Amino acid sequence: MPTSPSSSAQAAREALAVRLTHLRKDAGLTGKELSARCGWHPAKTTRIQKAEVQPTDADIRAWCAACDAADQADDLIATARAVDSMYVEWRRSHRNGMRKTQEHFYDLYAQTGITRAYVSNVVPGFFQTPAYATALIEAITDFQGTPNDVSEAVAARVARSRFLYEGGHRFIVIMEESVLRYRVGDAETMAGQLRHLLTVMPLPSVSLGVIPFTARRTMWPLEAFYLHDGTRSVVETLTAEINVVQPRELTDYRKAFGELTKMAVHGNAARALINTAVTALG
Repeated sequence: MPTSPSSSAQAAREALAVRLTHLRKDAGLTGKELSARCGWHPAKTTRIQKAEVQPTDADIRAWCAACDAADQADDLIATARAVDSMYVEWRRSHRNGMRKTQEHFYDLYAQTGITRAYVSNVVPGFFQTPAYATALIEAITDFQGTPNDVSEAVAARVARSRFLYEGGHRFIVIMEESVLRYRVGDAETMAGQLRHLLTVMPLPSVSLGVIPFTARRTMWPLEAFYLHDGTRSVVETLTAEINVVQPRELTDYRKAFGELTKMAVHGNAARALINTAVTALG
């Protein structure tokens, strides 16, 4: 697992390292003795205990066996996998195509009551038209060089839109005006996407605000993030999905969302920006 820019992932990885270190100490073993029992170089033990590397399932089983604590292996492996899920490289999650990742997000939205989304680059998935989603996913697949299952991935992504029309779900979205101007696909695709935004805006489940180019910035533009019921923030970077669950970080994301909301316009003012973007497409 690569080093994560999220302290949630790093803190969880360090907690796992502490548990493994305590297990070794409780067994009365030095690092060298444990390494010898596991059949690897002492430097590997040091890196694991410093949370510099993520132990594999086999590593954890060997560690527990060396400490006469095989009964704890399954629990530690489950913990390690939970840590691993906090920082997931896109190429790893897309190694067999994008469909499974989109289905994972579908399940996440099914369990979320209130989604607060801030986007600065593309329209959020639950608002995307099939044509827009196709153009975007084709570009991502081409960039990452992962297997092409675009049609299946698009179907899974667009399926999220059903939650806009079902009770029990609410979507509060803040987008930069740049999202209206970045052309994903051809002019027809982009115009169709913008008109779709105008269609979903009146829905009872939707609140859509746009931060104009001319807004006085009290919060700088950020990478896209999605707050799910305020208990989890999914941050999308170029290379990875970061799942933030640490309370301190969540507080910062909620605060940022509040500041970004203050800069946004809603209602007729937001519609005017969207209509202007449509007109600019010619």
